[in-house]
Amino acid sequence: MDALPIVYVRGYAGPSSQIDVTVDDPFYGFNEGATHVRVGGDGDPMFYQFEGPLLRLMTEHGYQFLVRGDQRRFLESGTEPLTPKSVWVHRYYDEVATTFAAPKKRNFLEGIVDAITSHVDDNGFDIERAAAELYDLVIRVLERTGAPKVNLVAHSMGGLVARCMMQKVCETPVDGTPRRHARDIVAKLFTYGTPHGGIQLVLGAANWAMDAFGPAGSDVFSPSKMYGYLTPGKNFGDRAPAGDGWDPQRIPPEIFDADDVFCLIGTDPNDYTLARVAVGPRSDGLVLIEHAYVRGAHRAYVYKSHSGRYGEVNSEEGYQNLSRFLFGSWMAAIAFAGLPSSTEGLDPEDAWQADMGLSIRGLPIVMSEQQAAHWCPIQLNAEIRHEKDSVDAPIPIVRTFLFAKEPPVGGARTDAELLSRYALRLRVYKLTENNGGFDFADHLEQISDWSDTLIVDIGPEEDGSGFGAWTCWNSRLVGPIEATPRMPDRLQLTGRDDGTFTGTVPLPDVARGLPVFGADASLAVTVARRAPVVAVPAAG
Repeated sequence: MDALPIVYVRGYAGPSSQIDVTVDDPFYGFNEGATHVRVGGDGDPMFYQFEGPLLRLMTEHGYQFLVRGDQRRFLESGTEPLTPKSVWVHRYYDEVATTFAAPKKRNFLEGIVDAITSHVDDNGFDIERAAAELYDLVIRVLERTGAPKVNLVAHSMGGLVARCMMQKVCETPVDGTPRRHARDIVAKLFTYGTPHGGIQLVLGAANWAMDAFGPAGSDVFSPSKMYGYLTPGKNFGDRAPAGDGWDPQRIPPEIFDADDVFCLIGTDPNDYTLARVAVGPRSDGLVLIEHAYVRGAHRAYVYKSHSGRYGEVNSEEGYQNLSRFLFGSWMAAIAFAGLPSSTEGLDPEDAWQADMGLSIRGLPIVMSEQQAAHWCPIQLNAEIRHEKDSVDAPIPIVRTFLFAKEPPVGGARTDAELLSRYALRLRVYKLTENNGGFDFADHLEQISDWSDTLIVDIGPEEDGSGFGAWTCWNSRLVGPIEATPRMPDRLQLTGRDDGTFTGTVPLPDVARGLPVFGADASLAVTVARRAPVVAVPAAG
């Protein structure tokens, strides 16, 4: 798949005082990385650094960040072709910043008033104007690079700016001239911590104030007001008609396919300023987990906060999910199958939950994890009821993207060099609720009723030809996992014409002995080749 231009759209900055700080960063924060420690073999902490998503895109995928003093002016002033392997930052806050403007003549009292208002006012920022400017930027990038489409990468409110462009701006003609549809100019949309369902605070009065007054433009996060800037023909502040079923977390399929959207969801509410007090747990410190995704989209859960030193954008977890979504050759998904047809056989006071963690060989991070300790376990009772796409009952359990491994040139080819290996860790436990509280009478805290890890190898046959998948539960392996170069159980895959392969892995006997699973419970594995991006000619 040919690399496409990447356009980055940063998140909400706040009032003018913070906007001025934001515009002083030439990369709008997309360059920031992080440092961590983990305990080594001698028991002491060892240093580890992640250099940031922008630098990794440049070193691993050959991207360029073309600036020449002013990236937008450089893009608009020339005519020579530019490389599609380029990153562009939508600097939509520049025009409302005061740091670039000539100092205003004002007396002492006016200076005091301006100093105060700079902490509560956003100097006229408008999300629809930012979205319209994003459209212009995308079109110009396509013209200069010759690329068929762009990939949009957005943090927080930047995802709403992108969706406003895709759902409203692209569908709104200018002086009778149609704009290009989002599906014709955008290949993929990746969001970090975007409040696709708005922001909800603990105090009802705070939600009312945000909706009614929107200090520093914060009313863009009011779920009821999102209807106006996500719907063609409507105005900001318009409310969805009662009973029409409008859902801010849904992108109409005729506008853009949710299969081309990936939402990274943060689950650590503890490291994001004082906002975490107003939002509470089950969030990344600002955005509730249940509001941080588009329905039907791919998603991953990472124990990171909304922003800051332990934030989602400047994390290895975020970059690895971004990189594989944009460039991965294969999609791999695992879902529960063969579960009981109803919860009738379960004690109504028992809540069955599962922790999940996905790891990929060679990476120092967990790609996605849902844990009770992070306030987002998989609710197995809801899985049995086949509830609609939700944060706690995802169907499938997990979905990730893999790079196809190219055979090494010369020398013997080992399985480690040929196979993509990933592992799905599952831990199932039961909580008993009685009279609105937990009943711990027969409970063993932190002890699971079943836990195991499914190891999956995907790649060519041993002779280097064909394609296959091999699996094994970790409980059956003897010795270190790495001592088994290729898992012993060949997964019987059924292929379809669209390049999708499906197979089934039975759960171990211990798991099938649990009433929440039953004798027929299994994991359904789907592996699909990613379709290349097809160019769509502009109208006229």
